Amino acid sequence: MGSNEQNYINEAFRTNWIAPLGPNVTGFEDAIEKYLENEVYVAALSSGTAAIHLGLKILGVGAGDTVLCQSFTFSASANPILYLGAHPIFVDSEQETWNISPQLLEEAVQQSIQRGKKPKAIIAVHLYGMPYKVHEIHAIGQKYSIPILEDSAEALGSSWEGRKCGTFGDIAILSFNGNKIITTSGGGALVSANKAYSDKAVFLATQARDHAAHYQHSEIGHNYRMSNILAGIGRGQMEVLEDRVAARRRNYDYYMEHLQNLEGISFIPELEGMFSNRWLSCILTPSYGAREQIRLALENENIESRPLWKPMHLQPVFEKEIHFSDGTSEDLFSRGLCLPSGSNLISDDLDRIIEIIRSVVI
Repeated sequence: MGSNEQNYINEAFRTNWIAPLGPNVTGFEDAIEKYLENEVYVAALSSGTAAIHLGLKILGVGAGDTVLCQSFTFSASANPILYLGAHPIFVDSEQETWNISPQLLEEAVQQSIQRGKKPKAIIAVHLYGMPYKVHEIHAIGQKYSIPILEDSAEALGSSWEGRKCGTFGDIAILSFNGNKIITTSGGGALVSANKAYSDKAVFLATQARDHAAHYQHSEIGHNYRMSNILAGIGRGQMEVLEDRVAARRRNYDYYMEHLQNLEGISFIPELEGMFSNRWLSCILTPSYGAREQIRLALENENIESRPLWKPMHLQPVFEKEIHFSDGTSEDLFSRGLCLPSGSNLISDDLDRIIEIIRSVVI
């Protein structure tokens, strides 16, 4: 936490604004809009998953439709597709950013069209804070007239060619879950340059109540709006966002400086024009065995690390869904490890982690 979150929370209690509306909700949305620039509109919601659900719904996804989704991601990117009765088509990553492959994406689009069912949307993810290849991915979306839902849950503070992640998609989403670069404990947001989309998100997130003196509903809504209390935390967190990004990038730089010369250890660099918030510092090891040796050595010292995301097309719950894969994400999952990356790590913490890794690798 920063220094001002408690003040916003106390003000909410003092004025009795506890519901999912109020000055903090409005102030938090305004702060995000100001930070993202590019004339976008923000709807603060209960989670990033809720934002994806509403985003797909607003883009017209329904039962029986298909949605192209990055396979190398957390399950929350894909689960809302099934909430709507639609089916995911998973697309593997490219090796430079670990994000959705333009080549495989276009192949998936073309084959879907040949089967007579053009996908309703594309979900592209800025994984671990690294921007996806915006120009290539959005060119495909425009070529085939398929809207893009930009999953920027891990990428607040990242940018591509000077433009903030969270402003590229027809709809974008943010997450403020407890593990994100800033947090509201639980929370998310839907972002769009189309005000009608953000207004629709607020409408659907508050049970889709029609404009009437009585309670009237013409369509199904959801209880997805962010509370004024959590939004107060968010307002305080926005004031320290740049500090959090700087801290995460320092972690990454420190790891790279001390580990990059170890045989078989590699990092994911930023491509020209890309700026990553380095939400998590990740390494690639020579093999699954090497990854596990490092992970278990850290665990033995009560230090948590985690394998990279297990691709969605390998998950039991999605085993029957179509996927376009060339083995990239499977290899990354097998060899990759997320190192401790908290914004409050100090050099002594990092040195301890590095020493354990060096003792295993050397």
